[in-house]
This record gives sequence, structure tokens and C-alpha cells, in this order.
Amino acid sequence: MPTTQKILVVDDDVDIVRTLRAYLEESSYAVVTAHDGVEALQAFKTEKPDLVLLDVMMPQIDGLEVTRTIRQESDAPIIMLTARVDETDKVIGLELGADDYITKPFSPREVLARVKAVLRRSKGGQGKVSNVLKAGALALDKTSRTVTLADDNIDLTRSEFNLLQVIMEEPGRVFTRLQLIESGFGYTYEGFERTIDAHIKNLRQKLETDPRNPDYVVTVYGVGYKFNEP
Repeated sequence: MPTTQKILVVDDDVDIVRTLRAYLEESSYAVVTAHDGVEALQAFKTEKPDLVLLDVMMPQIDGLEVTRTIRQESDAPIIMLTARVDETDKVIGLELGADDYITKPFSPREVLARVKAVLRRSKGGQGKVSNVLKAGALALDKTSRTVTLADDNIDLTRSEFNLLQVIMEEPGRVFTRLQLIESGFGYTYEGFERTIDAHIKNLRQKLETDPRNPDYVVTVYGVGYKFNEP
């Protein structure tokens, strides 16, 4: 039988934690809970969850700092939960390594759908046979989920890797943001569309000699992005 996947739910709102726990357990996930940043980090270390649902505004240590700390030691998927509506806050969370971002108030069914989609994508590319995409000095190995540039390892978040894989598989094709969301994350959610820009910005910082004049990940103004083989 497959191993039950474990979700860490972190929020200082007891009602939100109780509701999400009920929905997740009904879908056969094991659930661990925490109510502040300190508890979250302790639970992450001891429980080693497969995914973290993480509130941003919390006592002691906020969700952004928790994300930063987790990313120093793990690439476990993180979905951030927040009442903030400022797009800047969303971008910061994604730049720190969050995989998804849900704004309160939200439907528990939506959260469950996002959890399933992120976990599904996190297992992508784990085939038995190596499948390497190459373009110039850039190489992406779908089996080991590694990226190298001129033989140097490039550290990408799971979301960045997924997006790079999608566009590298079809060089020259122009993808809209919504197409990238659907292909890279496994669902379509229009409110998340602009956060693709943050992931693309991060990719360019890591891959491009001059991020403002990229060679690989190119903007097609008014449409979206494409992968350019140098």
C-alpha cells in the first residue's frame, strides 16, 4: 500500500486549522498542526511533512521567515496562506521558495485541490530512464530533477524547475501565463497568473548572464514567455 502523505498545517487561527485538518484527513492525508512559527519549525524537523500549508502572519516567527528557514534544508512544497492582498507580499513569498499562494478567505475545497496539484507536480520527472533536455551550456535532467549550466549545478525551487522543464520541452513555443500555470502546476487559477512573473524573474537571476537581456527565458510582450535555444 502507498505511504500516506503528511501535511503540516500552520495557522494561528484555530478554526482554520480545524477546518483544513478535517478536509485533508477526509482525503486520507495525515495531518500535523502548529499555531506559530516556532512550533512550525519544530514540527517540520520532527515530522518531515510532504507539504506545508503555512500562514504568513503569525506570532513569534512569521511565515516568510519560516519559509526561508525551511528552504535552507529542504525543498518540501510550501503553500502560503494569507489575508494580505498586496501582490508584493505574494512575490516575496515566491522568491523565498514558496510553491503556491492562497489568499484568505478561501474555500477548503480550493486548498485541497491545490495541495493535490502541488504534490502531483512534486513527483514529476521521476522516471526510470534518464531524460535530459539540453540547450547550449544548459542541461535539465528530468529523472534526477537537476539543472546544470556550464557543468555548474543550479539550485532551483520545485516551481522554477517545473516551469523551466515546460518551456525547454518546446523551445520557441510562446506560452501564456495561464498555460504555464496549467502545465507547470497542474491546475488553472487566474488569480495566480501574475506570480508566474516572479518565478521567471528568479529563473533569469539564476540562469542568465544578464537577466535584463536574457538568452534562454525570453519575454514575448503582450503574450507570455518562450524558451530560446542560444
